Amino acid sequence: MTNGTSTSTPVKTLQEFDTALAESSMRGQWQYDEMLERLIGGPKSTVRAMLWKWEAIQKKLMEACAVMPESFTARRNLSFINPGLERGGTTQTILAGMQIVKPGEVAWAHRHPISALRFVIEGDTKLYTVVNGEPLPMEPNDLVLTPAWSWHDHHNESDGLGVWLDVLDVPLMLSLGQMAYEPLGQTTQQLLPDSSHHLSARTGIVRPLWEKPPTGDLPCRYPWKEVRRQLDVFADSDGSPNDGVILEYVNPLTGGPALPTLRCCVQRLRPGFKGQKHRKTSSTVVYVIEGHGTTRIGETEISWGPRDLFVLPTWAWIEHQNNSASSEALLFSVSDAPLLEAAHLYREEPESTVRSRSVSETKKEK
Repeated sequence: MTNGTSTSTPVKTLQEFDTALAESSMRGQWQYDEMLERLIGGPKSTVRAMLWKWEAIQKKLMEACAVMPESFTARRNLSFINPGLERGGTTQTILAGMQIVKPGEVAWAHRHPISALRFVIEGDTKLYTVVNGEPLPMEPNDLVLTPAWSWHDHHNESDGLGVWLDVLDVPLMLSLGQMAYEPLGQTTQQLLPDSSHHLSARTGIVRPLWEKPPTGDLPCRYPWKEVRRQLDVFADSDGSPNDGVILEYVNPLTGGPALPTLRCCVQRLRPGFKGQKHRKTSSTVVYVIEGHGTTRIGETEISWGPRDLFVLPTWAWIEHQNNSASSEALLFSVSDAPLLEAAHLYREEPESTVRSRSVSETKKEK
């Protein structure tokens, strides 16, 4: 005996010992060696490069309206499930879907620790989401945020269908054991009396000096007409050699990401644009606002068009191309980059960096 620890020779083989450990709800670190060797070179995601075409999505949305005449609390939402993930989700941290609300319909009020956003596909000034008492209009290509633990309900007072892209951090909340749900107890929440009470009135370039500045995550709407104006401001910029002219939707108070766990971006690919191959440790879902193009994701090449949705897995080589010589392409994307940045895990590198590193290592070996 040394310091109370036995040094006697074990009577079991390593395989038998592994079995005995499992029976005691333990595991030896040596059992992870094979897995660690597979991870040399960077993270290996099980998320598959997937493409969902708008034609198929639209058909299923209309079928959902037929089989669910009333949505009530259920949300007539179709989630995009990646077959590479055992627990579900579009990526390992993100769940994307599309929701449809019929004229005159209300999706009942509730809240949860899940952060969510809505990118409007078919909208109207009379289509709106109420977030903590503040109505946020949902016109085409607007972005509306529903921060964690915000009361929210959706209203369609227009004559047409309301359709939008939902993106939520559901898989992340599941993995953290933070899932919860709280119904309001009534269909809709009470609206704030007038626009002077809205938080959005306090996040512009001027605010009431007699009040304390608002803090935390806010109900927020990014009108497309303003976003498009900013895209035009940078129309002649070189932009990114990987992603073209790409702009981030920022929190108006902090200048940080729109939501703590989700980064939202809009990017313009000029006619004939061909991006340099690159990879990121974040996972991303991309919605096509307009245009046609192709994206190479590792060994997979997908061709996309308006209102299609596709997935960029973690650390996969990505290469975007606008197939038109005369028309631009516009993409909206959501990634888990803020989460990784907070943990100092976010990395991005172009293929040229890897080639240079390989050449340097080859010279050293010689």
